[in-house]
Amino acid sequence: MKRVSLLAGLAALAIAGAAHAQSHGDHAGMSHSNPPTKTQVCLDVGGGLLPVVCKVPASRLDQREDICSCPQGMRTDVAVCGPGQKAPAENNALYAARREAGRDGSLLGDMFQGQPICVAPRG
Repeated sequence: MKRVSLLAGLAALAIAGAAHAQSHGDHAGMSHSNPPTKTQVCLDVGGGLLPVVCKVPASRLDQREDICSCPQGMRTDVAVCGPGQKAPAENNALYAARREAGRDGSLLGDMFQGQPICVAPRG
């Protein structure tokens, strides 16, 4: 009897731990805050943006992204613009800045003309 209750307790603990890890996990570096504070973009070799494919919840209210992939280009982390922030205008100077800053796979914390490099929120 003790063995059965001990096994049932261990199984319940394992399930609870797995659920906690899944709800707090960091899938492919994605932010799970709502609204998200970072996302991923696909950069081409010149620093321009290419289409990114993201798996998202089927909800207009839940703006989180589970995982993103790049059919072409390099997957790169980037900040989502906060309230009052605007994404920099797309131009050759921005492309060159993104090309240099994105070599490490992240644009988080990188600046362009005194402003953080960010992208507009989804939706």
